[in-house]
Amino acid sequence: MDTAALFGRIFLRYFFLLGPFAVVSAFLTLTRELGQRERRRTAVRSTLAIVVICFALWLIGNQLFAVLGITLDAFRIGAGALLFLSGAQLVQGRDRHDALPADGQDVAVVPLAIPIVVGPATTGALLVMGAELHGWTQQVAGAAALLAAILVVGAVFLLGSRIERALGPRGLAILTKLTGLFLASLAAQMIFTGIRNFLSLPTPARG
Repeated sequence: MDTAALFGRIFLRYFFLLGPFAVVSAFLTLTRELGQRERRRTAVRSTLAIVVICFALWLIGNQLFAVLGITLDAFRIGAGALLFLSGAQLVQGRDRHDALPADGQDVAVVPLAIPIVVGPATTGALLVMGAELHGWTQQVAGAAALLAAILVVGAVFLLGSRIERALGPRGLAILTKLTGLFLASLAAQMIFTGIRNFLSLPTPARG
């Protein structure tokens, strides 16, 4: 697989994992009392926070698994199950934010970056996806794809009001449900891969 195709495949996985259209309503709700300038500043600060958080998780996967003595396939199963539940919630129309902060509270990092964009399911998936990439080509393509997906989230935040007016509540709800469907499919693939590798037996050596 060439680098461009690898980048595209990984980007789509990160795009649906971060779910920009599933979190735009949360961003608009959390910043409804802010002016346009302050809302843009919140969007930029939240995007920078997401970059730092996502890359920290993406880079420490193998080291964390080694320290805890957890195999990648075991974590695939656990993270996949959690991601499946998250996808099912989006399909059912449940928002990623249950409680809103008090008025005047800074929302750029908490709860916008964590846990609305990077929640428990996203955390587990990022750890697995980062650990799956081997070699400089895959790692560079993966890093570029992750950064591109985060920048899309930032662009959606900045254009949130226009997107809401263009798509309407029903359009956003449809895109959110589609995001949930893709997340559930991605989670199923992670679980199946983990189970297959976890249960596979080494091939006996032939002497």
